[in-house]
Order: sequence, then C-alpha cells, then structure tokens
Amino acid sequence: MKHFQIDLSELYPALEGISTPLSAYLPDFSPEVSRLIRRPAVIICPGGGYQGLSDREGEPLALRLMGQGFQAFVLRYALAPDHHYPTQLYQVAAAMDFVRSHAAENRTGKTAVMGASAGGHLAAMLATLHADPGLLRAFGKKAGDFRPDAAVLSYPVITSKAGLTHGGSIQNISGGDEKIAAFLSLEERVTADTPPCFLWHTMADDCVPVENSLMFAAALRRQGVPFELHIFEQGGHGYSLADFTTDPGNGLLPNDPHIARWEKMMVEWLKKRGFDFGN
Repeated sequence: MKHFQIDLSELYPALEGISTPLSAYLPDFSPEVSRLIRRPAVIICPGGGYQGLSDREGEPLALRLMGQGFQAFVLRYALAPDHHYPTQLYQVAAAMDFVRSHAAENRTGKTAVMGASAGGHLAAMLATLHADPGLLRAFGKKAGDFRPDAAVLSYPVITSKAGLTHGGSIQNISGGDEKIAAFLSLEERVTADTPPCFLWHTMADDCVPVENSLMFAAALRRQGVPFELHIFEQGGHGYSLADFTTDPGNGLLPNDPHIARWEKMMVEWLKKRGFDFGN
C-alpha cells in the first residue's frame, strides 16, 4: 500500500497559510493485479462539528474503501474558532482538484466526495456550491471543475433551520454570522447541477435529526437529481462503519450488522453510477 500525506496549502495560493493535510491510501500496483489499471476515487471528510475531526470517520473508511477497489483520500480540514466558511469549501475543492489533476499517476477515475455528520455538511457543500463564483475566482477555475461525480452523505448536517439543525456545527462553520448560517442551509442550495447523492441516517439520531437527510433528499427530488436514501429505524449518531473496526469500545456505538450494510449498498450504488473498477 502507498500511503502519503501532502499539505494542499503548499500547492494552492488560495489556501496559503492554512494547513490542509490530505492523506492518500493507494494500493501498490503489481503485474499480478494489473487489471486494476484505474480505480474510482473518494475524498473523505470526517465529522466533528467543525471543531474537531473524528478519527473513526477517516482512516478506517479509507482502508475499507481501498479494499473495495477505491483510491481513498482523507481531508483534514480547518476548524473553528480559527477558521470558518469559506475556508473549508476551498479546502475540499482543492482536494478534488488535486485528485483529478494527479489522476494519471495515481490511476484514479471518477471521484466522489464523502462525509459524515459535519463532514457530511462539507461534502454536501461541495456538491451544491461547486460552481460558486467566489470559489472559482479564488482558484482560477471554470464551472464544472470542482463538481464531484457523486456525493456520499452519512448522517449529515444539512439544514440551519432551528429545531432541526446541529447548532454547534452551523455555529462553527458560520462563525455566528446569521446570514452565512442561512446560506449554508444546504437543502436550499440544491440545483439540477448537484451530483447524484447517496444518503443514510438513523431515525433515532438524537444529535443530527433525520430530517436533515429527508430535507436534502426532498430537495434533490424537486431538482430531478438522482439519489438513494436509507433510513435505519434503530441506532444513534456517529456509527461510521458500524462494525468492530470503528467501535470505540465504550458501549455507546455498538457493532450493528444491520446498519453496517450501508457500506455495501453504497459501493453497489456507485458502481451503478458508473464508478468503474479496472478500466
């Protein structure tokens, strides 16, 4: 396995002075597996309320997905109180540009963005705001350059509406600015150019209400954007892979084989969306 980390702030002037580590998890290519000439890629954004980064939602997913045939990248984005919107959007956009601009050497194909909880908000931010004029000007890019080929959202923070949001995440990403908070209610930012999305949530989530996924799915439906949504009846928040690899051992997030099926369903969905393996 090839594992390396690069600081995107050293490559992109728009991120100058803002540490932006991107860790890559790539298989060694040998003649014995040369049929896998190119692999689809996924950029993973861990959760943590925009004030921390959950290790459970980073490397374990990258390793699992690498074993499923993906080239995996984990983004460690900037956090509050030092950084707010649009810094994190710029960082995940830079990650997308890096993966695509190095596709030949890293043998990557289609690229999805993936996130859990607040990381799901960031992934959804790129999915909905990839053509934001300020973002494009900052990087000297054109519309479409940052658009993910798909987005995978695990129990994501989506809305900033009172009573339905995760207040800490929205407070941290907006810096307390009410206008920015309203703008980052992402169910309002969905357009026909939002990429296809895979979402999953638990009905009993008492941290990020299930309405976040439901509202986003409804917005996708209105715009005619393909999506797949899975709501599990039982379970709380932050399950990650929902198996022993991401079980912290404190009894709060037990292994749940039923919920753990989301990963297989997600991979199958991506394959149906043209994320080809070995082409």
